[in-house]
Amino acid sequence: LNEYIESLKQKLLPNGTLIIAVPNRDSFDSHFYKQHWAAWDVPRHLYHFNTNTIEKLMQKHGLKVKNIKPMKLDSFYVSLLSEKYQLSKTTLVSAFINGYKSNVKAYKNTNYSSLIYIITH
Repeated sequence: LNEYIESLKQKLLPNGTLIIAVPNRDSFDSHFYKQHWAAWDVPRHLYHFNTNTIEKLMQKHGLKVKNIKPMKLDSFYVSLLSEKYQLSKTTLVSAFINGYKSNVKAYKNTNYSSLIYIITH
């Protein structure tokens, strides 16, 4: 992971911006679905982050998280897949309700299901 971050950093222009979008392991839906949370998604997601771990990782490489944007619709998609993984019989209804809950709970603390990090030197 550290080698990959360094290679990305080397590709950035002096005033360049790196944009990383990843699932948020501290989201409501990650806690609700636990091992069935679709965003664990190994092998596509080898590492799992929250806001604090992304900020520490970027600091370690001399980068700074300038802004964080929520991916509000992602909670519905991740919840739908998670319902499927736990073999729920009310997949669509439960997914919509839990996706909505995830966004409502995240409104105060930005713990949305997935986040976009805007990163600079």
